[in-house]
Amino acid sequence: MIKKIIVSLCLLFSFSALAQEGTSSPYSYYGIGDIKFKGTAETRAMGGLSVFPDSIHLNLQNPAHLASLKLTTFSIGGTYANTKSKTETQEGKARRTTLDYLAVGVPIGKLSFGFGLIPYSSVGYKIQSVSEDDVPIYSRYSGIGGVNKVFFGAGYKLTKKINIGADVQYNFGTVETTNLRYQNEIQYGTRENNASTIKGFNVDFGATYQTKLNKKLSFFSSLGFTPESKVELSNTRSIDIIQFISSGGISIIETEEVDVANTIIKLPSKFSFGSGLGEVKKWLVGAEVTLLNTSVMSNRFNDINGATFENSVRYSLGGYFIPNYNSYSNYFKKITYRAGLRYENTGLVIQDKSITDFAANVGFGLPLGGIFSKINIGFEMGKRGTKYYNLVEENYFNISVGLSLTDRWFVKRKFD
Repeated sequence: MIKKIIVSLCLLFSFSALAQEGTSSPYSYYGIGDIKFKGTAETRAMGGLSVFPDSIHLNLQNPAHLASLKLTTFSIGGTYANTKSKTETQEGKARRTTLDYLAVGVPIGKLSFGFGLIPYSSVGYKIQSVSEDDVPIYSRYSGIGGVNKVFFGAGYKLTKKINIGADVQYNFGTVETTNLRYQNEIQYGTRENNASTIKGFNVDFGATYQTKLNKKLSFFSSLGFTPESKVELSNTRSIDIIQFISSGGISIIETEEVDVANTIIKLPSKFSFGSGLGEVKKWLVGAEVTLLNTSVMSNRFNDINGATFENSVRYSLGGYFIPNYNSYSNYFKKITYRAGLRYENTGLVIQDKSITDFAANVGFGLPLGGIFSKINIGFEMGKRGTKYYNLVEENYFNISVGLSLTDRWFVKRKFD
């Protein structure tokens, strides 16, 4: 049954991921857009913490955790995002619903492998401004698109305590941005259209370690490394002479193609390390630090100004608690209760101000018909940026829902 579900949802997710508008942030104009969280709903609910092994949930942040799977696992998740953006003088609201990941993990003895599709970055914004000149100039800015990645990875149980893993990812996508300018007293306006087609490869490596400290307590640690890579951008630009028509639409009077250079954007190297402590299937707490060399990044077009990039760092703190994972009489005792905190310097610098992001998370793992398959629900409240220095402050509330289904494959039948 799970195989039929996987095929159907893979097709649905593939088309949806390519078409969705995954952000409403004006900050997504820079680089290749907002970098999406690469993780499941359950790890997101712990502040993005990825140090704990799990035999029934996929861990998309460290391929070494694939070796901890005991059952074939299918995961799909999405997020409803509600964002309130404000400056010193204005504010606005936006809502987005996105598919965040689709992945399958299959254990075969000491070796396990996984594959799936994840949005890597998103571009999505709509802004209108009016100049304060004697004759006001109206400007509209919009953007849509992003980068998706298909990945294939493997994890191997090197010893009882050590796992290693790696995955390879193919990044692909398109980004389209539009700048429109007009004056009420002038018949025609102008519209600049920019488009980039993006493609490239990168790899991830990971290792995990776990050991018993005593009969109850266990210690966990993990390392992850992503080497610096590149994506190639094929860029196009056109200028339209436009006229507004009575129905509210736009009529294109003339179009001129503009020669622009193709570009190459470096994806930053990443190094993460973390550790945790706890009683397996009861409670665990941990912390993780992720370092990214985002100073190597650049913008899609050479004439995009106003932003630079610096190295970034992310701190995650979180854990979970399960009152009684195999309780038969009380459903609430089988629920996994999760919580976490996250703080990061995103690496984006505008007006000489670093754009930071802070969030608090809580979540619940709800068993479905047993203790293995689960619906994981997470709530995230946070703030990014600042409303001062002519910047934008984003206050967001996200609801993430992930479905984790398990099954046993590659079992030899004993009876016909």
